[in-house]
Amino acid sequence: MTRKILVTSALPYANGAIHLGHLVEYIQTDIWVRFQKMRGHECWYVCADDTHGTPIMLRAEKEGITPEALIERVHGEHARDFAGFHVGFDNYYTTHSDETQACANEIYARLLAAGLIETRTIEQYYDPLKEMFLPDRFIKGECPKCGAPDQYGDNCESCGSAYTANELKNPYSAVSGATPVFRRSEHYFFRLSDPRCQTFLRRWTQGEGRLQNEAANKLQEWLGGDGENHLTDWDISRDAPYFGFEIPDAPGKYFYVWLDAPIGYMGAFRNLCSREGLDFDEYWQVGSATELYHFIGKDILYFHALFWPAELEHAGYRTPTKVFAHGFLTVDGAKMSKSRGTFITAESYLAQGLDPEWLRYYYAAKLSSSMEDIDLNLDDFIARVNSDMVGKFVNLASRSAGFIVKHFAGQLCTCDESLSAINAIRDRRPLIADHYEAREFSKAIREIMALIDLANQYVDSVKPWELARQPGREAELQAACTNALNLFRLFAILLKPVLPALGAKVEAFLNVAPFVWEDAGAVLAAGHAIKVYRHMMTRVDKKQVDALVAANRETLAAVPQAAPQAKPEDQVAAVAVTEPAAGAAAGPHISIDDFMRVDLRIARIKEATRVEGADKLVRLVVDIGPLGTRQVFAGIKAAYDPVTLVGRLTVMVANLAPRRMKFGLSEGMVLAASDADGQTPGIFLLSPDAGAEPGMRVK
Repeated sequence: MTRKILVTSALPYANGAIHLGHLVEYIQTDIWVRFQKMRGHECWYVCADDTHGTPIMLRAEKEGITPEALIERVHGEHARDFAGFHVGFDNYYTTHSDETQACANEIYARLLAAGLIETRTIEQYYDPLKEMFLPDRFIKGECPKCGAPDQYGDNCESCGSAYTANELKNPYSAVSGATPVFRRSEHYFFRLSDPRCQTFLRRWTQGEGRLQNEAANKLQEWLGGDGENHLTDWDISRDAPYFGFEIPDAPGKYFYVWLDAPIGYMGAFRNLCSREGLDFDEYWQVGSATELYHFIGKDILYFHALFWPAELEHAGYRTPTKVFAHGFLTVDGAKMSKSRGTFITAESYLAQGLDPEWLRYYYAAKLSSSMEDIDLNLDDFIARVNSDMVGKFVNLASRSAGFIVKHFAGQLCTCDESLSAINAIRDRRPLIADHYEAREFSKAIREIMALIDLANQYVDSVKPWELARQPGREAELQAACTNALNLFRLFAILLKPVLPALGAKVEAFLNVAPFVWEDAGAVLAAGHAIKVYRHMMTRVDKKQVDALVAANRETLAAVPQAAPQAKPEDQVAAVAVTEPAAGAAAGPHISIDDFMRVDLRIARIKEATRVEGADKLVRLVVDIGPLGTRQVFAGIKAAYDPVTLVGRLTVMVANLAPRRMKFGLSEGMVLAASDADGQTPGIFLLSPDAGAEPGMRVK
């Protein structure tokens, strides 16, 4: 059955650049939307710049331009950055539009008619230096609930409490720094304290799985138990000067930005409807069979799961099917920091030449349906992308396509559909689809990468590079490469929601129509012609990431001098040697956080072979349990006969950035001890105690 779905992401404020923290949400939403479209559903994705409020007005004033000129410029910048990361909005619009104003006026009129709008004269903070009333977000002080300093006047970023600016302790103006004074002003309120709103919100927030459990529990805290009334009426007006929509029949009074911001979803969709011939009412009327989903950060849950559904319900519109809240982004385990260079803008990432799909894949591998924060560990980012995307996925095609073009004029033969890898893909495809649907993207990625490991085992077993050197085995070569390319195609389909640009390259290379989800159940017919293979994804170079951090760092702290480079062969021999302490000075201290960044794992050596042309290296294939298998080149040839290593347990560094060398890709480092001179006969591989299993973490 074809579903009709409307999806939104939170509206980025038109007062700053898009950064990697923002992109968590938009990439998450885009993956989900692309999956729905691949399933054949009618799915529309709209968003807009949030353009109103005092910050916009003040920034435009500072730049000497009109607010309209400012938001038009920022809109272009935001649209550019989103497009750069392949976020495929069906409409990326603005809240400063006729459509949004019409919707805001209509909702306001309906709430007024329902008796849910009330005017009151209140005392409001006023900046005597700037000569303006101060919106909540321009008053700062100590949280009245937890005492945290430098909190805004509407909610606390430390404890999550919501309150009014009047409740702040030791307030000050964020505009001028002056101590604000109270002045009287008439304001308009949405009566959330009305029993109708209270009853509705208790039912809506706890029913039908509209919210994640942790979100529903948080809202229950805000609402209070039965018989309690924790919600206060919501001030929806602001005084001139203010950049926004003037309230009908109320000169000098403007809608508070949080009143018309979510209404911007409706305005953006109404604009899309006029272009695409869609029926706006079909998606927004009460009782609609369509689905409405909002993706938001957990910091704006209060507005989207209380104010917004209450507005819609009592203005006679349908409410969201579900609200999906996500956590924040940390970088290397800490908040994004300008001084450390980890407050990274989308523009700078692209300007440094980093592939946007590297980040899309990394985020997908971390994202779940929960509200937990995710961490962008830059070393892990390099290692995971290089290992998974280049070393495993793209490598399937690069090792097979050239033989088909060179020896068989690009023609595939019959694919062996009895292959265990193909059957495993067909068996696991429904589960992968369930993970995409449930926004459990990390689980989907784990399933897909396990299947890719299985496919690589097949390619390693048939060795097309060896078949190509043996006359009379052409049929076997064509069959092996045909099977490998069909496996590659199936993985490109499963990953297309995450990697749309790479998916398009695969479609062109394989000479096929744009992938749909059902394509993952079929193989290409015998005689199908592919095109010449072109490299599809490069490896992440640590120098690129270092340059990115440097480009985003405002102040440079002193850093220790880097160690000199090792000799060409030694620097890629992936074995760490621990020398005895006697007769040697201890190295500089590191923190426990530094140590915890090193992912040490128990590994079982599955294969061990000498490396032709290398004096010191042994090629190891190690099993690290749930992390799969890795290839490692270790400089232990003089100390160990490779035959004696097979089956042995050892310890390896699992998150070391992979390194390309002339003998192949080394994807980790095994640990060994050595005598003081570091002579190879004195190298001893570390071995864990009995009972340790591959994949266990060493702490």
